[in-house]
Amino acid sequence: MSGLVATCLPERDRQAEGSQVEARRAELWACLRGVTDPELDESVVDLNFVTRADVDAANHVHIEFRLPTYWCAANFSFLMADDMRRAATALDWVESVSVVLGEHMYADKINAGLAQGLSFQETFGVEADGNLDDLRRTFLVKAFQRRQVALLNHLTATGHSPETITAFTLAELRRLPVDDDGDGLRRRYLERRDVVAATGDDMPAFVDAAGCPLRADGFSAYVSGLRRVGINAEFNSALCRGLLSVRFDLDTPFVPKARASA
Repeated sequence: MSGLVATCLPERDRQAEGSQVEARRAELWACLRGVTDPELDESVVDLNFVTRADVDAANHVHIEFRLPTYWCAANFSFLMADDMRRAATALDWVESVSVVLGEHMYADKINAGLAQGLSFQETFGVEADGNLDDLRRTFLVKAFQRRQVALLNHLTATGHSPETITAFTLAELRRLPVDDDGDGLRRRYLERRDVVAATGDDMPAFVDAAGCPLRADGFSAYVSGLRRVGINAEFNSALCRGLLSVRFDLDTPFVPKARASA
């Protein structure tokens, strides 16, 4: 019996190890779903940018992704890679993270910088165009505006007046009875609300990009201005999806050249 137990234990351990890897792989994919294309404010997973997200038995994470065009801006491409790296690194069991960009004009330079843990400025030196943190904030503010106008439109359509909407505190907005669509829009808005102002319960629920409370007497003009931001983003989203579908066979996993030749 002891010999039988000794024989079975390694197999049982392998099964347990395999289950843990699968669970962590699922956790990794869920984590990456929270990373957005900074311009489109959509999940990189839902956009089919991520082509591989894997974890080995030693908890080393390997991520590969692609972009709709070969010539996407270097800072934009590096920003998305850095956001994926940050998100995966935040998982408490991760030992290391490898992020690889494929099929891109700056892929070699970006991948080398990522592998060495360098910043965008360190990777591109004098070629670096602007600060990555400033770029990240610019896109976060745009995401805040898109999410805000979607919620404002919904609240207006369901009978709330500008006077009522602009008087809401954050606590009142969180407690406000809404339908399922409104709840999703509210959740997404609150995820970005702290980008522009403090989020205490007594703070105004709706502020502009400078953190100033919205006013009822300028509400219509403000919302009209934000709608233009949303329309432009929707056009860009459709364009990116179309370019990606034309450029890649989305049903076939992407295999980077380094792995293909190994």
